[in-house]
Amino acid sequence: MKIGIASDHRGFKLKEQLKKNLNYEFVDYGTNNEESTDYPIYAFKLGEAVANKEVDYGVAICGSGIGISIACNKVKGIRCAKVSNKEEAMYTRNDNNSNIVAFGEKTTLEEAIDIVKTFVETQASIEEKHQRRVNEIIEYEENN
Repeated sequence: MKIGIASDHRGFKLKEQLKKNLNYEFVDYGTNNEESTDYPIYAFKLGEAVANKEVDYGVAICGSGIGISIACNKVKGIRCAKVSNKEEAMYTRNDNNSNIVAFGEKTTLEEAIDIVKTFVETQASIEEKHQRRVNEIIEYEENN
C-alpha cells in the first residue's frame, strides 16, 4: 500500500514524524521545510496523485487541516475529510469512501498515528445506502 502525504509549513514537522513512525510506504508531495508556503500547492499535488491512482490514499496536514482539505476537494475524484480523531477517520472511510484524510498540526503524534492507521485500515462500506450516497456525489461531480 502506498500513501501520499503532503503538508504546508505548519504541518511539516508532524508529516515528518508520521513518515518515521508508521510502517507504510509514503510518497511525499511536500513541502520539504518550515519556510512559509501555500497549502493549495501541496493539496493539489496530493489530490492529483490519489485521483490518478499513483497512491492508494492520502494524508494532508496544515495548520487546522481545514484549508488543505478544502483544496484537496477541488481535485476531481477526491473525497477528503478533515477529522479530529480516529472515530471520525473510521466513519469517513466506512460511510463516505474518502480517499484523503486531513488534520491539523496540533494533532498529537499519537492521535495522528491512530487517525492514519484507522483511515487506511478501514474498508469502505458495501451497504447500499453508503454506496448510493457516494455514487450521488460522484455523479454530481461528473455532471458539473
